[in-house]
Amino acid sequence: MLWVKAFHIIFVVSWFAGLFYLPRLFVNHAMATEPAEIARLKLMEGKLYRFVTPIAGLALGSGIWLWLGYGIGGGWLHAKLGLVLLLVVYHYYCGRLLKQFAADRNTRSHVFYRWFNEAPVLLLAAIVILVTVKPF
Repeated sequence: MLWVKAFHIIFVVSWFAGLFYLPRLFVNHAMATEPAEIARLKLMEGKLYRFVTPIAGLALGSGIWLWLGYGIGGGWLHAKLGLVLLLVVYHYYCGRLLKQFAADRNTRSHVFYRWFNEAPVLLLAAIVILVTVKPF
C-alpha cells in the first residue's frame, strides 16, 4: 500500500501543478491581442488539459484504492471528499473555459482569471490540513 500512497501523492502533485498553470494561461490568453500569441496559448492550453486529465484520473483512482485498502473513515474524510469533488468540478470547468477560448468566445477579463486561479490553492490547503490534522 505504500507504493500506492507514493504514486497517489505524485499524481495529486502533478494534477495540482496543471490546475495551477492552466488558469494562468487563461490570464495570459485574456490579455493577448496578437494572433500568433493567441494561437500559441490555445495550443498550450489544449495540450496541458489533455495531459493533466488522465493524471487527475490516476490521482482519483489511487485515492479510491487507498480508501478501500485502509478502510479509512471519519468526518475529516467526508469533508476531504467534498473538497475533492469541488476540485473535479473545477477541473471540468477549466475544460469548459478552454473550449470557449478555443472558439474565441471568452467574455471574461484577465482579472476574473487571476481570482479564478486562486481556487486550487485554497482547495489544496484545506485538503492537506484535513488529511494531516484530521480535525474531526
